[in-house]
Amino acid sequence: MALTRNDVVARIAERTGNPATEVAATLTALQELLVESLREGQAVRLTGLMTVERTDRAARTGRNPRTGETLEIPAGHGVRITAGTALKDAAKG
Repeated sequence: MALTRNDVVARIAERTGNPATEVAATLTALQELLVESLREGQAVRLTGLMTVERTDRAARTGRNPRTGETLEIPAGHGVRITAGTALKDAAKG
């Protein structure tokens, strides 16, 4: 079962003693910062936790699975999230 945004806000508020509204505002600010940074092509590194960066995808030729027709897929961007040491260690158990 995954934690929802509300679950995360409630748990952080409980651990820090800050009101849930402040925690929610902080998460919203983090989200806005990530979006803005990725739009500008900047990576965001949270040492030990994760790195979030924009990646470039080259144009390529694809195939329609229904018809078999080839089509050109334009170049674009994606997002890469790399786990930091703390996340990798937590995943190991």
